[in-house]
Amino acid sequence: MADITTPPTEAAAPKEVKETKAQKSERLKLEKNPWEAWEEVRQFAREGRESVLPDWANLYFKWWGVYTQGDGLGVTGGKGGEGKASDYFMMRIGLPNGLLTAHQLHTIADITAKYARGVADITTRQNIQLHWLTIEDMPAVVDQLTEIGLSPKGACGDVVRNVTGCPLAGLDGHELFDASPLAVEVAQKLTANPEFYNLPRKFKISITGCPIWCSYPEINDVGLTGLKRIKDGKEELGYSLRVGGGLSTEPHLAVRLNAFIPQDKAYDAIEAVVRIFRAQDELRVSRTHARIKYLFMKHGWTAESMLAAIEDNLGYKFDAAEEGAIVDDVYRDHVGVHRQRQEGLSYIGATVLNGRLDPEQLHALASLSEEYGDGHLRATIGQNIVLVNIPNAKTTEVVEKITAMGLQVQPTVFFRGAVACTGTEFCKLAISETKGFNKWLVGELEERLPQFDQQLRLHVTGCTNSCGQSWIADLGLEGKKVKKDGVMVDAFYFCVGGAVGEHAGIARQIGFRAAAEDCPEAIERLLRTYLATRTEGENLRSYFRRTSDEDLRASLNGAQVAPVERDPAPGRIPANVG
Repeated sequence: MADITTPPTEAAAPKEVKETKAQKSERLKLEKNPWEAWEEVRQFAREGRESVLPDWANLYFKWWGVYTQGDGLGVTGGKGGEGKASDYFMMRIGLPNGLLTAHQLHTIADITAKYARGVADITTRQNIQLHWLTIEDMPAVVDQLTEIGLSPKGACGDVVRNVTGCPLAGLDGHELFDASPLAVEVAQKLTANPEFYNLPRKFKISITGCPIWCSYPEINDVGLTGLKRIKDGKEELGYSLRVGGGLSTEPHLAVRLNAFIPQDKAYDAIEAVVRIFRAQDELRVSRTHARIKYLFMKHGWTAESMLAAIEDNLGYKFDAAEEGAIVDDVYRDHVGVHRQRQEGLSYIGATVLNGRLDPEQLHALASLSEEYGDGHLRATIGQNIVLVNIPNAKTTEVVEKITAMGLQVQPTVFFRGAVACTGTEFCKLAISETKGFNKWLVGELEERLPQFDQQLRLHVTGCTNSCGQSWIADLGLEGKKVKKDGVMVDAFYFCVGGAVGEHAGIARQIGFRAAAEDCPEAIERLLRTYLATRTEGENLRSYFRRTSDEDLRASLNGAQVAPVERDPAPGRIPANVG
């Protein structure tokens, strides 16, 4: 019988494996350093919005501080956890340590008027953020910023972000030392440095010699705070070092390392942490778990192992050093009129509600700093502005002019503590509108509770991603949608009792939500209950700590109410979060 040979069966074609978002981001970052490809953007500007490649719109632009702008509907107007992009762009201007000159501010005012429809926002990282930019105008805006020594580079992207610091560096008579030269040095050496253009995610640094830690080192990837020690009978000033802070959907307060960082070794220590972060390939697997905080939260790192890695990277060890007393949970905003260390001079901290300014206000602030001061101003992480080096005899006159432009130097507690993220006005990931709501909410509370006498950080964020830093607020309101009277409306989920400083902790999720229009009445009930039941000398933070979630919900609601679950994040985490 003849042999019968069965033809081989063809192997099934391997199923194509779809690239994850993290894999795509990592591939694209290896293919191009966006800082070296600005000529492509100039080409887009010549050819128009339709020519902008998706890889630029969705990733590379961030290295230049640029995002696509939402269409005003937020996440609910899109799909897949992200809203629709409009034809316009948002841009952040980096201000290391918040340092700003009148000349720079005048130019920013002109840019805002010509290209950004009159909208400029001071952010919680001492940046100034513009909206409504077209691709055609992008090169002109960047060129004008370059001419005045500013840049959007590094204000977004998987890079070292704008380095924050105390806005009174060099001026405050209570500071241990002026740390702003280090902040500027770090910004100059690490921002737009091609060696560090490809980090797993963003990296935020705070550096201060300020005694009240006004730049929130607790929520930064690296936080340096001034530290004094006595060694061999001599006083020495250096830094305490924290690593791994961040908010977003999974907040984590930075871990303090048991080390004294000499001032002349501080830059090296910071760069070592950045190098360690860059080397962690396990942080490149998921975009949602790519911050350095996840080394502590998911990968078993400790303060001891982080310090050992830093010392191994540097090749030398630091002395152990206790930090001593932690700063109280007090206002950290430098609002008001206060004397500087320089004889005869004062600074004036003006509260800018939600950080929003128009070109006229920007020009007016710059002109005041020129007419009465030495032409220098400082932006703050509280979305405010500080005029510095004002003669004591002129402060009353300057305050009157600041007040006339709609800002407040002696604000109410509600006006002073208000912070709001971008919200659905411009953000593709937001669920609720924020800045207009917060302005209205502040006005309502001022009318309802004019006698309220406590510090109140009231932070409004448009979704669960906490761009508005709701996790560290006394009252943090997270945007959501609920159905009321058969209609879907903006609403907010309440988090209570967040703090930094001596009693640092993440705000509690107490299971209460309210439609936006019902929030003033709910907050009024809560604060009136506090005023009526507080013990002698008891501040609001202490009251929140000793009061149960059930009782807080009852105060907000006006009666006992069952808890509701906090919503999960709607989609990807935005690059500007936490």
